[in-house]
Amino acid sequence: MSKDYEWFKSEVYKLSSIDLSAYKERQMKRRIDSLISKNRFHGYESYLTALRDDKEKYEEFITYLTINVTEFFRNTSQWDVLEKEVFPYLFNQFSKNISIWSAACSTGDEPYSLAMVLSRTHPLTQINILATDIDKQILAKAQAGIYNDKSVVGVPKDLKDKYFVAEGRTYKISDQIKKTIRFKQHNMLKDPYPKNLDLIVCRNVLIYFTEEAKDDIYKNFNRSLKKNGILFVGSTEQIIQPQNYGFESIRSFFYKKVAEV
Repeated sequence: MSKDYEWFKSEVYKLSSIDLSAYKERQMKRRIDSLISKNRFHGYESYLTALRDDKEKYEEFITYLTINVTEFFRNTSQWDVLEKEVFPYLFNQFSKNISIWSAACSTGDEPYSLAMVLSRTHPLTQINILATDIDKQILAKAQAGIYNDKSVVGVPKDLKDKYFVAEGRTYKISDQIKKTIRFKQHNMLKDPYPKNLDLIVCRNVLIYFTEEAKDDIYKNFNRSLKKNGILFVGSTEQIIQPQNYGFESIRSFFYKKVAEV
């Protein structure tokens, strides 16, 4: 009898510690079925065998699984709120050396954007950002810091001139900015969360998870933040009833921790 998607999910978890049950099933199954078809496998069993035996196929699967859609300064108006309202609040509330986590950072556009904005008001030596993602290949790209010309369109001119070196049609981010970021592999559904954070940025990722998975993640974010710390989410991810997770909305897409959960 041919193996079904439920079997495949359980085997993938054993292989990778990625829980496919935490993702919206219709969407994720469609993506995986498309990948199986593209690679000309005949069902889940033969594809799973390839994932076990072929490192390249496995890495391709992980990269395809983790939807890496990001860009520098995505949704400019939200970055304006972050720079002009949220950062001043955080520095006043805590200290000059605030602790920031860019969760599911993909190719690094977001943590590098954070560091560049902070550099306008603070020395780079005071900037320390943890950037994590589940995908090793994507993290390697983030650490390389090389982007095509389309990727950097949203970078303000003063920051692009200061922190990027043009190399043909690519742009390489400066080592000064790279030094402010610590990249690390992290599975939000399984691994321990960092603690005592002032700001968590997690944008345009949770839309792919089930409500149950999001519920756990929001509670973990609460426990990771200091009292009065801030969670910054994506444009399609406003939290319904944030009080259930110990948050209150201070602006659209920005939530302050007001209680432990």
